[in-house]
Amino acid sequence: MVQRRSRRAGRRRRRLALAAVLAAGLVAGGVGLAASSAGAPARARRAGSVATTVPFTVPTTVPPPPAVPPVFYNGPRDRPMVALTFDSNLTDAMIQELSSGKVASFANVAVIDELDQLQVPATIFLAGKWIERYPDLTRRLAADPLFELGSHSYAHEAFHQPCYGLGTLPAVGMAADVAHSEALLRQFTSRPTLYFRFPGGCFDQAALRAIAPTGVTVIQYDLPSGDAFGTSVPAIVRNVLTKTQPGSIIVMHITGGNTAPLTSDALPQVVAGLRQKGFTLVRLSDLLAPLSPSS
Repeated sequence: MVQRRSRRAGRRRRRLALAAVLAAGLVAGGVGLAASSAGAPARARRAGSVATTVPFTVPTTVPPPPAVPPVFYNGPRDRPMVALTFDSNLTDAMIQELSSGKVASFANVAVIDELDQLQVPATIFLAGKWIERYPDLTRRLAADPLFELGSHSYAHEAFHQPCYGLGTLPAVGMAADVAHSEALLRQFTSRPTLYFRFPGGCFDQAALRAIAPTGVTVIQYDLPSGDAFGTSVPAIVRNVLTKTQPGSIIVMHITGGNTAPLTSDALPQVVAGLRQKGFTLVRLSDLLAPLSPSS
């Protein structure tokens, strides 16, 4: 009886010792897995063993920043070609001026008449609310082979401050604003450009990143004509004719009203003066087109 008890006690001691050895091995194995998952070299496994964990690799590279759209301030400087571009704009405050009768119209049809009469190709940037207010004039512009149309945003709010007293468009709404304007253009023409001009020409890198998903090409300018809130036709004409260079992108306005009241009066002298200087007036798509192999 005493011997049986002794044998049972011996077997129990051996089981406990074996369990202690196994436990120590499991702990050691767990530390090894943790070290391996943190990037430390793992011990070589025995042949035929099956991995029970998926190796984890710590990223070593930073993702590239979002793409931004191209921005053009001018075309090639080696050819005597320049682009006359025209902006329209209409804000909520301007709509109130129309409703109150303070301003009769923010569409300067005389500018379009002059361009047609003088046979001047032009690129015209239309704000979405202006399109909605003047759909018939938009159809005329879209149907005229002299012109191509681009977006000047929908609400004509600032994409960067300060910006000539314009209201601020939140960054989260910038892409939607541009997309809305582009969608409106496509209701009037089957050949809209993907050219976009920021309201007031105001932007920063954050704005460029925000509108990148729309796929537009940003058009700035190297020569503001001075017709915005201009008070002197000779001053506007002199400014353009003395500062234009080959490849210049000149910005004027078709808004009219009290924002650019003298554009139609200055335009004939501007066009005549540029042509006398040997400049060819072209649309932006022609100014910015890559040179053909034969040119």
